[in-house]
Amino acid sequence: MSVKPYEGPTVVIVGPTASGKTGVSIEIARKLSAERSASSEDALLRFAHASQGANSRRMLNTPPSGAPSSSHSISAESFLVLGAEIISADSRAIYKGMDIGTAKPSMLERQGIVHYGFDLVEPGERFTVADWKEYAEQKICSIRERGKVPIVCGGTGLYIDALIYDYHFSEHKNCSERREDEQSFAEKYPDRIEMRKDFRVFGIIWDRDELRQRLEERVNKLFTQELYDETRELVERYGWESQAMKSNIYQFAWGYMTGKYTLEEAKRLNFLDDWHLAKRQMTWFKRNKEIRWLPLTEIEPAVMKALKPYL
Repeated sequence: MSVKPYEGPTVVIVGPTASGKTGVSIEIARKLSAERSASSEDALLRFAHASQGANSRRMLNTPPSGAPSSSHSISAESFLVLGAEIISADSRAIYKGMDIGTAKPSMLERQGIVHYGFDLVEPGERFTVADWKEYAEQKICSIRERGKVPIVCGGTGLYIDALIYDYHFSEHKNCSERREDEQSFAEKYPDRIEMRKDFRVFGIIWDRDELRQRLEERVNKLFTQELYDETRELVERYGWESQAMKSNIYQFAWGYMTGKYTLEEAKRLNFLDDWHLAKRQMTWFKRNKEIRWLPLTEIEPAVMKALKPYL
């Protein structure tokens, strides 16, 4: 089947942790699937009407798999567009086995929407910003070629900047040298340079008190038996040598599980850790003057309006 490549911008949705990035990205992807499906059917009808007149409706009936297609139907298929796919830009979600603690969307939440950027490496395994940028660019290219809209969603600022400002990292044999090179970009370009033209970046803004409330609610939801089971399995497999283990909720869950903290102490410490992360994320993203900041409820309509000329 011939699919018309998508030629519009890549959508990027950023914001602090617990701001609703993942949920609204999935909502937009579903909306795009519905909108573009309707647009495709309309385009097929117009094509069919021009080709066959009164018999135009027959153009919508596709042949069984393996059956030959007419030249008209092949041309009509070039109108097909197929929705959106999501690429995670979360440096914690790249790790296998870290599902509940990193708040990855469940398989039910992802249903019908392809996601990338999850479960790429084992905790402790080397995966740099440069590696993620290369991975994301390959996925964006593939998504576009299949007629879909790429949506990049996440709160890891250096991941986002590396992509939208097209950072070029030096090739180093030494892993520590490469990490230093990546960090130098954050220091060398604190106010960014020119953003690539094929990206549209939207940021989710929350009132300070509302965001704190969202963080508290998420913490309360996460501290469940499922989290404790996941934590125990991760500790048994990887121990505490990996920074991936130390920079996540697992340290607080484990503290509670081993009697170091009460449940309320563990939750409070995790909340404070997430709150400090949220403030760092907002400080990072606020320096980018090209991000369009909107309340969560206004993100989906704004994205759909921006993409309308390309659907």
